[in-house]
Amino acid sequence: MARMKFLADAERCIECNGCVTACKNENEVPWGVNRRRVVTLNDGVPGEKSISVACMHCSDAPCMAVCPVDCFYKTSEGVVLHDKDICIGCGYCFYACPFGAPQFPQDGAFGLRGKMDKCTFCAGGPEPDFSPAEFKKYGRNRLAEGKLPACAEMCATKALLGGDADVIADIYRDRVLKRGKGSEVWGWGTAYGRPEKQPAAQPGAKS
Repeated sequence: MARMKFLADAERCIECNGCVTACKNENEVPWGVNRRRVVTLNDGVPGEKSISVACMHCSDAPCMAVCPVDCFYKTSEGVVLHDKDICIGCGYCFYACPFGAPQFPQDGAFGLRGKMDKCTFCAGGPEPDFSPAEFKKYGRNRLAEGKLPACAEMCATKALLGGDADVIADIYRDRVLKRGKGSEVWGWGTAYGRPEKQPAAQPGAKS
């Protein structure tokens, strides 16, 4: 059985937010909730990098460890999902997650929490596959259709990879080997670096 994972290649991300839009459209995510977002580090300075962030479906997920009602569960493919019917909106998972993946819709004048929402790897939820209840609560179940998550499929530069962890690891390993050296190959210096100055010609020198 394949073990599903995401991998975000910061050397390829162009901060287009196509992955964010694809997720919202495919799963009809409500306003105020972002299952996926693009984070930019060192914005506007040399070394700037952007990376697409969502639930990483951890092997040892901290959200599962802290949930007081055990609403989280893991599928046979390693996808971490949750049951909204059990969730009490306590927010423990939000504070435990290092990626800020769990999102809570803010309702009312004082920002009352609702049921938690997060990336499902386009794998639906505990309801029967393709049922209206599953789509309403969790979005489209693309994995059951034999497809990959919409965010990864829509990434124009293939900076965001999603699927079998072994296949993704092979793809990324091949990219690193082809780059030949560190991030400067595709980074700021390549795009904006000044050309090297040629030495001035000496008087009387043959061209």
